[in-house]
Amino acid sequence: MTPTPVTSASQGLTLTDELILMLLNEENGYFHQVPGWHLHCAVAGAVLAELSLQSRIDTDPEALYLVDATETGDPALDPILGELAQAPDQRTARYWIERLAPQAEAVIDLTLDRLVERNILQHHDGDFWTLPRTGWQADAHGQSEEGTVSQFIRDRIADVIFNDEIPDPRDIIVLSIVNACDVLRFIFQIDEEVEERIELVCKMDLIGRSIAEAVAQNIAEPIRRHSALTKKMPSIPFRKLLRNPYARNGNVPALFASLAQEFGPVFELRPPIGERMICLAGTEVNQWVNKRGRTYLRTKDYFNDFEKIYGASGVLPSLDGADHFRLRKAMSPGFSRGRLAGQLDQLYGYIRTYLANWEVGDLIPARSCRLLINAHLSPLFVGVDSQDLIDDLVSYKERALAVHIMRALPKMMMKTPGMKRKARTVDRLLERIQTSHTPAQRIDQPRDLADDWLGLHASDPQFVPETMLRFQLSAALVASVYVGDAISFALYGMATQPDLRERIRAEADALFENGDPDGQAINPSTIDVTHRFLMETLRMYPVVPMAIRNVMNACVIEGYEIPVGSRLFIASTAPHYMEEVFPDPHSFDIDRYLPDRAEHRSPGYAPYGLGTHRCLGFRQTELQLAVNVLMIARHFRFEVVPKDYRLQFSPIPNMKPRAKLKFRIVEQLREVPA
Repeated sequence: MTPTPVTSASQGLTLTDELILMLLNEENGYFHQVPGWHLHCAVAGAVLAELSLQSRIDTDPEALYLVDATETGDPALDPILGELAQAPDQRTARYWIERLAPQAEAVIDLTLDRLVERNILQHHDGDFWTLPRTGWQADAHGQSEEGTVSQFIRDRIADVIFNDEIPDPRDIIVLSIVNACDVLRFIFQIDEEVEERIELVCKMDLIGRSIAEAVAQNIAEPIRRHSALTKKMPSIPFRKLLRNPYARNGNVPALFASLAQEFGPVFELRPPIGERMICLAGTEVNQWVNKRGRTYLRTKDYFNDFEKIYGASGVLPSLDGADHFRLRKAMSPGFSRGRLAGQLDQLYGYIRTYLANWEVGDLIPARSCRLLINAHLSPLFVGVDSQDLIDDLVSYKERALAVHIMRALPKMMMKTPGMKRKARTVDRLLERIQTSHTPAQRIDQPRDLADDWLGLHASDPQFVPETMLRFQLSAALVASVYVGDAISFALYGMATQPDLRERIRAEADALFENGDPDGQAINPSTIDVTHRFLMETLRMYPVVPMAIRNVMNACVIEGYEIPVGSRLFIASTAPHYMEEVFPDPHSFDIDRYLPDRAEHRSPGYAPYGLGTHRCLGFRQTELQLAVNVLMIARHFRFEVVPKDYRLQFSPIPNMKPRAKLKFRIVEQLREVPA
């Protein structure tokens, strides 16, 4: 591949660009972990240093001076230059770094976007970043080499600290700021002699020394305590929560939307017993989680006990950072839309076999939609029939989630005789899968998710140990819970809105009129109504309405300081019921997703989660939901039982219709083909 040409640092990169690139860990797609306040001070310092190099300001240990208020044309620099120009008094660099640090996240966003546009960085789902190899003008004589831009910057800095090269002022500033963040030891092998050289170099440039000292001073001891810059978090009495009508009917997103409207996007709930619950709800916090969550939040802490009951450690949902990125990348083919699209013939067959048992007059419990999904998910994902096991598998996992994740039940509830019996079901499933996935048994069989997991274990048993398989292979089937509950909400939507059901049926008839459609035939133009109907179903009835994370680095969210160790309850779907995001949010309106409205084009629409832990298989799930809804609408008409039933929810451990909801088959529109 021909490397993309990029200009040299002096011709294109700002000091902020170079700082960000220095902090990127090329091995894992993440940045070296720098505590938030430290990073913000460093970025503010880099901006001031860049303005100094562009002759807009000057600085010394006593004061920072405005030299030229003319805009630079850089959207990351000019707002700060404008603020400096409007200041009535001269202040020190230390003052300005503390003053400007809260704006650092906006500067980082602009910097990352610019680096992506220039093909210096590549952005991946979940806010992972990689560096493409590029043609880089390596020196003033125009000699070009191939590598990543970050490598060339680090090589320049390495020449300064290891080879006694005469440093450029720019290199001194970059080195000084990175050194103030205490990150150099993660990038280079530093010994005592090198430390002395770094200390010497950092003193060679007055601007670099002034800025770096101001950064270091603010990191060590801000002029004002950082916590004094934040707001007092609203606290909601638990009794107020219990009086909320959405709490009584189990509608989690509507509940948190109403609380956020009254108390703001960050608030705490204090239950009568147990720890306080810090809650986040709103588009602003969704955006923060998408962009910043990987730096400050992790899943490992709260997931640890849950993993243990499966004898596992380091399973996909509990991972963060480099291992999480690597495992998602390795498993993405198994969770792709393309994998399921290539198996549509089998999918149609399994669904028809299940639907063939439905007859006019039958009462279909909403919860039985889980069995409908498992009837095809199990053979397609893990190559076995598990209909006789799925109830126990689901019951065991739901109890474990309620005990260890939601903390709604005491730990002793995992040790009842019934739970011990259901735990053995996991081993029975694993034995079936392993027996059916020997080399001889898999001859001429399409690759499935079990093949992916077993193959990854065989190729790297340290990365995917055998202890992980017990969880991951059973979790693949428990996914039928979430898809099945989404189908039950979709059936409720069709039963209560006959006009939409008929429009969906018309799309199904057109698709299947000349035989079973392939994956390309099922696209947004051929299933426009069905697609928008499912989007609205997931908006109003998200099966995973919130997420839990632990704070690993202290952070400030919407002006509220969140200390290390806090457990956050992130109501990612609360914006689904916010008027400013989805007007008239309690109305079922599929036209929200038409191009002229596009109300979902914001961080407020999050039925599949946020950030690095967004559902890996959401595209596959979209296809699976669409096929099931289309085939049901093509063959049956049904009604809600009881007829006057108003939808209520069971919110733990995921949001689902209460067991009272059933559907009666009132008409079979055509025979289900064998």
